[in-house]
Amino acid sequence: MTRSFTFLVNPASGDGAAPEAVLPVARQLREAGARVDVVSSPGPRAVAALVARAVERGDVVVSVGGDGTLSHLLGEVCAGGGVLGVLPAGRGNDFARMLGLPTEPGEVAELLLHGAERRVDLLSWQAPGAPERLVAGSVYSGVDARAAALVDRMRWTPKPLQYPLGAVRALATYQPGRFRVVVDGAVAEYAAATVVVANSGYYGQGMRIAPSARVDDGLLDVVVVEAASRLELIRRFPRIYGGSHVELPEVTVLTGRRVEIAADSRVPVGADGEALGELPGLGGPPAVPAVVEIRPGALRVIG
Repeated sequence: MTRSFTFLVNPASGDGAAPEAVLPVARQLREAGARVDVVSSPGPRAVAALVARAVERGDVVVSVGGDGTLSHLLGEVCAGGGVLGVLPAGRGNDFARMLGLPTEPGEVAELLLHGAERRVDLLSWQAPGAPERLVAGSVYSGVDARAAALVDRMRWTPKPLQYPLGAVRALATYQPGRFRVVVDGAVAEYAAATVVVANSGYYGQGMRIAPSARVDDGLLDVVVVEAASRLELIRRFPRIYGGSHVELPEVTVLTGRRVEIAADSRVPVGADGEALGELPGLGGPPAVPAVVEIRPGALRVIG
């Protein structure tokens, strides 16, 4: 049976590249006999209704954009038992990189038409007083959340330089935080530059932050980079692209299924390129931490 598709396009993704990226893929799918609807994303609230209707029709919902675009579709696709396709067209495309998905239009169309479905894990992020949010790649707090915020404001910097430049700028001005991290009940505290809870091995446009992470192993990888001098962090920063940073003595890697995390004042947190505010604080009366849990096999995806 020929698949049918609803493409949801984020017109801002990839600095405006997403609308152009969808055209040759949609054309090839239609030439192959598939029914294709292409919708420009009207915002998070309307996206939820569009995804729900597409899933109800039995369409594959295709995310056209980057990791942030993908994160806005996951909840409704999962809730309806739908299938997700991905056309990488953002700045980072790290979850697509983790899945080994193609970017060339002909290869994307072929995969969407004939590729097998697989089940992958997702992260559940729950902050006090906020609704649950499903995340494909990782939740990160500290200096890397600051770097992501800097990248989000870049408009004229060439895309290949955005994440490296944002990371170096953030490292040059960072203040270490005090984190309490509880992994499957085991409590530890760190003076750290960053704490990452990862499902995918990649973030920040190909940085291999969690090299042992797998999207289908039912586990979270927690990477803690403890505080060091700014110069030392910048000097060692390139090691993150190959994943060898985990061999450094100031880096701790833990695995588990449930992570509680809190920090001292004003530690920013983000997920897949989207800002999530700040971590719950440690001071005052007993604080309610943020919680990240694994949702094994929660998402059906082509690829």
